[in-house]
Amino acid sequence: MAKDLTMTNKINRRAFLKTSGGVTLFIGASGVLPVLVSCQDDKKIRAQLKKVPITAWVQLWEDGQMIIYNPAAEMGQGSMTSLPIIFAEEMDADWSKVQVEFSPQEADIYGGEGWAPGTKLMFTVGSRTTHSYYHVMRKAGAQARYVLLNTAANHWKVPIEELNAAQSFVIHEKSGQKISFGELVPVLTMPTALPDFTEDQLKNPKDFQLIGKNIPRTEIPAKVNGTAQFAIDVRLPDMVYGALERGKLHGARPTLLNESEILAHAGVMKIVQFDYAIGLIASTLKGVLDAKKLLKIDWSTATSSGYHSQEIYSEYEAIAAKKSQGAVITEIGNMGEALRSAHKTYTADFKNDYVYHAQIEPLNAVIQVSEDLQTAEVWVGSQQGGDTKLGVPGVLGVPPENVNVHLQYLGGGFGRRSMTDFVVECAILAKEIAPLPLKLVWTREDDVAYGAYRPLSLQRLKATVDARGQLTGLSHTVIGDGGNLVASGVKNDHYDIPNQLADWRETTHGIRLKHWRSVGHGPNKFAIESLLDTIAFDQSVDPVALRRTLMAQSPKALATLEKAVAMSRWDVPSIDGRAKGVAFVEHGSIGTGICEISLDRATGTINVHHFWIALDAGVIIQPDNVKAQMEGGIIMGMSSVLKEQITIVDGQVQQSNFHDYSLLRMQEVPDSIETAFIPSSEKPEGVGETATPMVAGAIANAFLQLTGKHLRHLPFTPDRVLAVLNN
Repeated sequence: MAKDLTMTNKINRRAFLKTSGGVTLFIGASGVLPVLVSCQDDKKIRAQLKKVPITAWVQLWEDGQMIIYNPAAEMGQGSMTSLPIIFAEEMDADWSKVQVEFSPQEADIYGGEGWAPGTKLMFTVGSRTTHSYYHVMRKAGAQARYVLLNTAANHWKVPIEELNAAQSFVIHEKSGQKISFGELVPVLTMPTALPDFTEDQLKNPKDFQLIGKNIPRTEIPAKVNGTAQFAIDVRLPDMVYGALERGKLHGARPTLLNESEILAHAGVMKIVQFDYAIGLIASTLKGVLDAKKLLKIDWSTATSSGYHSQEIYSEYEAIAAKKSQGAVITEIGNMGEALRSAHKTYTADFKNDYVYHAQIEPLNAVIQVSEDLQTAEVWVGSQQGGDTKLGVPGVLGVPPENVNVHLQYLGGGFGRRSMTDFVVECAILAKEIAPLPLKLVWTREDDVAYGAYRPLSLQRLKATVDARGQLTGLSHTVIGDGGNLVASGVKNDHYDIPNQLADWRETTHGIRLKHWRSVGHGPNKFAIESLLDTIAFDQSVDPVALRRTLMAQSPKALATLEKAVAMSRWDVPSIDGRAKGVAFVEHGSIGTGICEISLDRATGTINVHHFWIALDAGVIIQPDNVKAQMEGGIIMGMSSVLKEQITIVDGQVQQSNFHDYSLLRMQEVPDSIETAFIPSSEKPEGVGETATPMVAGAIANAFLQLTGKHLRHLPFTPDRVLAVLNN
């Protein structure tokens, strides 16, 4: 059901801090400028906002209820719970009294660590959220706890060292006194300075009460009962609607041929020309979509004109064969010498087609620009970015502080919503119709045809072995467009291979590209793990034994391998008609996956029956949620590996919706997906992108065990499987 946001269109950063009671604990961006403000004291709030850049991590009321603010996007990965849990753990808060809300989108204040040195970003990508906010949230929670302890010490006239906290109470064991956090609100005082807590001054992991426990996610009830608000739900008074016709040829310029006809169409208010599209504004969504169907456009040629995605691989093979080197990604030892002295060399090409993000919620945003074009309110589901105001200030020509972004839940992101193109488009249209609020919606057809895909690429791998069958070298050449989009995941930090060389050879075809869950790790780990099994199969060596040798110097990686082997009962042969395959991946966290498959040889359909994962992700904040992440990653990986494919003919995308862009169906998921954690007290690593890239290698390796044949072109569609079987 749509939500009426009559009042929320006037929310700004100050109003966010202004509530009916309680106090907010403000800690300066440096972490050492504490301020205490009554939420009813608007004058003091305004003064402090002018004085220092401040942040409000927690808001506390006299009844003990509190809000903890979440700085990250919530797109189903659980950050709306995991980050506040970290804060509450160090604060010693009673979790039953905690509510969670999105923080303002202010990177200098709420940004996470772990990006480029000296930078702070609000960017929910790359499985970095928990990793980058772990120390930030722990330190802020510890400082909030210190404020409460300091207040109690002053109130009771006792040394702060004699106090401790638990479950939203401050306790003085010597006197037997106990006071709740809420009861401290009327007497709350700020110290002149807060400790700048270091890692070793924070809570010992053995004392965690919330971290590592299975705590229900905070946003799930609202998502179940329909009250959760996504950007697609936003409705404002007098809201109008926008849509763009972008065509199927990426980068082509449009010339509108029937402008007067479109302007005469019922409800159409304006036509807006873009370099690559024709934009429409109408009073209703139906009206703008109906008018869009009537557009008559003459499209120019573009870089992508004449491009055929399935014919490009022969050109890529020729590029791979050239002796000239591309941009070097990694170089260890002397690969040239390894090739010259090799007892045997293995060479194989691996291919992958374009893949669409297929997020369930269509791209959309709502923007209201003021009549003087000096301020704007934005409602959007975004993975944020280097610019937390998502490009809107640039469109309006105003300072970033004049733009207020209301982050909403995301109905899927997978990297696509880390782009700001749809927000910028919305801002351009909203500027044309100010002060009316405008909602821009991309239809599914818009997004499939003019998407930004995981790149098509080819990987040529060469591996060398000595007379004992030991792997001595690995050469990995990546051909494709997109830089890190195709080149990530080629390093082998946990395999002891003395000679390695990886390079990227650039191509471009004018196709829009973007990060897709696990980025280049999917195609590249598939290639690496498949080639390892090719070697093991040829050498009559157990693939697990080969990896044990390679992981001898990496005990963490080896531990995941051994755990997965035990879980899957690797040494016990599968029943007739089934086989197992193994693959190892590092992407933030490290993990080994093993699957068991069967094959319908008549249809070419691969069935995955079981998947076992052993994961080392450092400290696990929410065990159940991490398992859910693994399950989702495996299923998404299976969908892309077995079905998903964007093809381009004469520069035009051939798919248009889910009737011709196939996704994995419920009946095709494995019978079981089991995840086990390797115990660790190290800083949390990302988990959202670890499972997905292990799927292709594991399935291909199981197929090799089952048939003796190699699958080397993603996706493994039935026609491709049959072609391999019949070759």
